[in-house]
Amino acid sequence: EYLRNVCGCVRLFERPVLSYSWQNHHGQQFGNVLREEVEKDVFCSLWSLLSRLREELEASGEGEEEGDELNLQLMAECFRAQRNACVQSPRNQALLSDLSFIDESLKVISLLQRLYLQCGDRSAVALDPLRCGLQFLGNMAVGNQLCKDSLWTLSLPHLMLDLLSGKDEKVVSYASMVLHTCLDEEKVEELAKPDNIPLALRVMELCRTHPDLDWTVLIATQHFLKSSALVVSMYSGISHLERMTLLELLAAQLGEGGGGDSGIPGGVAAHLASSFQTGCRAVLALASGSADGDEEALTVISLLDVLCEMTSDLEQFMFLQDHAGLLQATVALLQEVHALGKASKNVFSSSQNFSSSGGGDPSSPSVSFKAHLIRLIGNLCHRHPFNQNQVRELDGIPLILDNCSIDSNNPFISQWAIFAIRNILEQNQENQALVAAMDRRGNADYSALSELGLDIEKRDGALLLKTTKKH
Repeated sequence: EYLRNVCGCVRLFERPVLSYSWQNHHGQQFGNVLREEVEKDVFCSLWSLLSRLREELEASGEGEEEGDELNLQLMAECFRAQRNACVQSPRNQALLSDLSFIDESLKVISLLQRLYLQCGDRSAVALDPLRCGLQFLGNMAVGNQLCKDSLWTLSLPHLMLDLLSGKDEKVVSYASMVLHTCLDEEKVEELAKPDNIPLALRVMELCRTHPDLDWTVLIATQHFLKSSALVVSMYSGISHLERMTLLELLAAQLGEGGGGDSGIPGGVAAHLASSFQTGCRAVLALASGSADGDEEALTVISLLDVLCEMTSDLEQFMFLQDHAGLLQATVALLQEVHALGKASKNVFSSSQNFSSSGGGDPSSPSVSFKAHLIRLIGNLCHRHPFNQNQVRELDGIPLILDNCSIDSNNPFISQWAIFAIRNILEQNQENQALVAAMDRRGNADYSALSELGLDIEKRDGALLLKTTKKH
């Protein structure tokens, strides 16, 4: 009865049952007016009740007494009242904050979380107030920086990590919502600290295990991926499966950029390039035929895909053309993969079988891997004389020309070879001369150049690269 009297005014926040047309035009405005009319004394009584319920529950042994179930129901009613009071009401947010509702509510939520984990079959009784409490915290933080800062300081990292590690999907979802609402650039940098990094890692784990949980994906794409320090810290501390999830999110973010600024800092790109250099040879294990699910190899493939997108004429990432060792590692890997494919029949071997029952497995992770290596080489050589010369010095030109045939295991490899050769030869007479000499020496079939749509013309002692005109 006491609770009913205290919360009665707050329950007025909910829209009255009126005709649909009236609600549509006036209901929200009417509800906002009622919220602003609640007296401070009502909130003081509500805080006292919530505090008393918590103390009684703690004194009883946390859920073991007969009256505890009623106390839990009362807690849920308190949180519902608080939750409704904060909807579009900066005035009530400020009042509740001044009355220490955030601190008290977090104590209650921490108690409820422990109760939920300890009560076994009876744990469901704690879920309702726990969910309502998190919804209240979310409403408190919306549009109120002081409340966001208070929530962050009081809940980071242990309570938030415990909530995100729970078994109830709604609790995890509501906790993710609270975290997303509180985050800003400064707080994301705090997550990169050693004490806080487990919380960021848990978010990435949820992105992998619960891809339909929108809040964690939003946390990763809108906040985490914009911090070089956090991405570097996370990448070293997560499994290969979670790295692939992170790389998938990065690829999606690059796609949404539409060729403009993706919001991904250059430090992230540099770290991914270094990671590819140091670990790229792990992909060679796929040639054995028994490592199709090798997680490290799959991570290398995902890294290559992201690097290809980053260097596809996105100005903010073209500094990767000067990333020490990246081009050399890519050419060396292409040489090894190509040699493996020729030495025996494996996933790196070329195939011209395009029947539905033959050829390579289209679901194999190695499909298009050689093509993407050639694509990355072409990207790194675009209008970059130093890299053009390096490819020549590494014997990369005949290697790429040897991969210009149609290959069912590498769709569009001939097109990427055309692109790469064009970039390697553009305004580079030494490279053009090398290609022309190949034909004169017989080291390469000149028809390969024709298939590429290219021709070499000697004019006034100079070699010129020309495209073949097609009518």
